[in-house]
Amino acid sequence: MPVEHMVWVKFKEGVSAERIQEHMDNVLTMRDIIPGVVDICLGENFTDRSGGYTLGIIVTLDNRTSLENYIVCDEHVKVATPLKADSESLVVLDFEH
Repeated sequence: MPVEHMVWVKFKEGVSAERIQEHMDNVLTMRDIIPGVVDICLGENFTDRSGGYTLGIIVTLDNRTSLENYIVCDEHVKVATPLKADSESLVVLDFEH
């Protein structure tokens, strides 16, 4: 059963638009590298309904096992670590459909 891994990011004050774009580009590189990743969709929020979260990421994976492997994969850790460092807050939600 497919799994959606959703992440909302609220960046720290002072993180530049260029740095945010770099994070977005890095996230997209995982699509073709990490086994079990079906698709990655992301974008910047354009409404006032997100409580200050400005970037949304949705990673579609084959199943729960793929999600478990994705979370600990070196490529994911390499992308997620600097993203977390530049974030004031991250919200993560995982669900099957």
